[in-house]
Amino acid sequence: MKSKGFGDSVEKFTKATGIKTIVDNVSKGLNIPCGCEQRRDALNKMIPYKK
Repeated sequence: MKSKGFGDSVEKFTKATGIKTIVDNVSKGLNIPCGCEQRRDALNKMIPYKK
């Protein structure tokens, strides 16, 4: 998947380093949504990559 903006790059980094897995497990254990998708979309809108 090609990154549309900075949010996609952050998501790729967190998946590659295992941070996303930890955050998902903690948020699931606490029964609190992590808000990752909304944060990614907001970052993509604030810092889009030009085509």
